[in-house]
Amino acid sequence: MATEAAADDASDAPDAYDALLDRVRRWNAVGSAAGVLGWDQQVMMPEGGTPARSRQLSTLSSVRHEMITDAETGELLDRLADADLSDERAAVVREVSREYERADAVPRELVEEISEASTEALQAWEAAKAEDDFDRFAPHLERHVELKREYAEHIDPDRDPYAVLFEEYEPCLSMERTEAILEELRATLVPLIDAIRESDADLAVDTFEGQFPEDDQEALARDALDLVGYDFDRGRLDVSSHPFTSGNQFDCRITTRFDESDPLGAIGSTIHEYGHAQYALGLPKEQFGTPLGDDRDLSVHESQSRLWENHVGRSRAFWERFLPVFQERFPETADATVEDAYEAVNQVYEDNLIRVEADELTYHLHIVVRFEIERDLVRGDLAVEDVPEVWNDKYEEYLGIRPDTDSEGCLQDIHWSHGNFGYFPTYSLGSVMAAQLYAAAESEIDDLDAKTADGEFDDLQEWLAANVHRHGSRYETNELVERATGEGLSADAFTDYVEEKYGELYGI
Repeated sequence: MATEAAADDASDAPDAYDALLDRVRRWNAVGSAAGVLGWDQQVMMPEGGTPARSRQLSTLSSVRHEMITDAETGELLDRLADADLSDERAAVVREVSREYERADAVPRELVEEISEASTEALQAWEAAKAEDDFDRFAPHLERHVELKREYAEHIDPDRDPYAVLFEEYEPCLSMERTEAILEELRATLVPLIDAIRESDADLAVDTFEGQFPEDDQEALARDALDLVGYDFDRGRLDVSSHPFTSGNQFDCRITTRFDESDPLGAIGSTIHEYGHAQYALGLPKEQFGTPLGDDRDLSVHESQSRLWENHVGRSRAFWERFLPVFQERFPETADATVEDAYEAVNQVYEDNLIRVEADELTYHLHIVVRFEIERDLVRGDLAVEDVPEVWNDKYEEYLGIRPDTDSEGCLQDIHWSHGNFGYFPTYSLGSVMAAQLYAAAESEIDDLDAKTADGEFDDLQEWLAANVHRHGSRYETNELVERATGEGLSADAFTDYVEEKYGELYGI
């Protein structure tokens, strides 16, 4: 009888799999629609639209949660648990099971409340940042902390709540491994930054000083996107208070922001967001709405944005090609050389307070500050009212600078207005991964620097598509990296890269 039952299960598996996949596509379509509404809220929605948008997004969040946690989802997963599936189908079941188990543990009412809190907190954060008024945002942050603690407790009451929340963004790497990588970065970067600050190297840091009108900067940002190959038929460029990317393989939109005294900031953020968009646009179209057509996780997503921003956009080769474009838009920079531009985009700041404007090295100390604060908030070791002072103290300790305002301090990032606790470490994980992936690409693509200098990015795009994008979530993070590079995720490539690059720049 057991053999007969196993045969029945095996014959039932294809039908069960197809039924499960249909459900997954439907709830992901709801999530995708919510994503468009979220994009609109940050880019185009009139300010008075928040009450309606809050209800719309919370309803969609609730509907999606109900679809995931429906009893039929659990029944289908049970029928597939011991089925003999292909590797691809097994990967889909693995990813859906993970999502189902977490969602099933959380009450629908809590999911809806978190969504409403996020919509209201976003508007409060934007106003608080504009008015330099942390007290205006503090109640919303407090509410998010309480809701997310409750969320984590429903999933696993016996574990560190911050580690549970971190798995929302990086489900395949442990908190312990993440902390070890962050510690390795700090151990490498702190003495390197100290040596740079003691160096008497005279970099051309004033190459792009001046005033650069926003309209001209936007035209330059579009030039940069045209150069690297952004598909405007499946995307668009807009402005938001915090740059972000939103979409899928059919429609992936990016935003940037402009400071008329800092044209490099807009170029960097635009190319960064392009990396995110290129990943989404490179996912398999035929798998849209399934785990095989979805990104792996935020660490991998950040690896794509950081690769394009740093390994391409901050390279000498890129500026060989892009400097003439820049000078055509801004003739007043006509005397700048490629070496001037390279030094300017790679300067290590002594006094930068803003994460998204940070240089490639101090950036990770910005991340450490956020990681430590949000971890302590979630664990109950830090009160919301103490965040501004602790933030400022940590900046003084780690970066040697102290914000004068909360707008330049703890209000600068959008993430906590969404309740995204656990997101920040993925930026540093992504940078580590980017260095490892780019080193592998360099070893396999002939004359990659020369191709970049000629504005030819097809080979790099194809390498990333073949080794990262086309796999969706088929492989877990470490396996994906190992298949692409021959080794599991490690900080070695990143530390080698920054020590060589900045050692040469600063003569250390």
